[in-house]
Amino acid sequence: MRIGVLGAGAMADALGTRWAAAGHELMVAGRTADKARALARKWGARAGDFREVAEFGDVALIAVLYQGMPATLAEIGDALRDKPVVDCNNPVETEKFTLVTEAGRSLAQDIGQATGGHVVKAFNLCHARVWEMDPPLFDGRRLVVPYCGDHSAANDLTRRLIADIGGEPLLVGGLEQALHLEAMAAVVISLLFGGRDPHTVFNLVDGAPVAAGL
Repeated sequence: MRIGVLGAGAMADALGTRWAAAGHELMVAGRTADKARALARKWGARAGDFREVAEFGDVALIAVLYQGMPATLAEIGDALRDKPVVDCNNPVETEKFTLVTEAGRSLAQDIGQATGGHVVKAFNLCHARVWEMDPPLFDGRRLVVPYCGDHSAANDLTRRLIADIGGEPLLVGGLEQALHLEAMAAVVISLLFGGRDPHTVFNLVDGAPVAAGL
């Protein structure tokens, strides 16, 4: 699979490294060109500008701090139209740990509206160090990775990308659920800023039947 990685920070590094190891072909763009080129060398990939990378991928990962998202989307233009787009970002301010998007809307929905892409929310509930784990195991179980989206083919690609890093994919609904995943992330981020280990996660389900009444 050809994956365009839009962003060159810690999340892009962690996920891109795992996908490159799984045999995918990557291309990367970043706000800092030197960082993008360094990741490209690490992955045996190529670097380019945001539009080039968006056009390259069968699927794109957007991993950009929310403060830089408008400028990034402007550079991408319409290059993601009708393409699967994985959004791992969290629009969370770190004073009161609340969402900064318009009430009732998620960043994922805003990205979809701006790009015309088929956006899937995924990988947003953990610190980058969790995605560096090979595989991400907690209590001997694979990490459950919730994702949501409205487009079946984009959801299927995201499921594959989650499985490729050793996670347990969990579809939680359409893209309207992205708002709730972003709100869950605000809780995780507040814990991390409070000093919790970066490997803190929601250990969501283990596949066992839930007892009646619980």
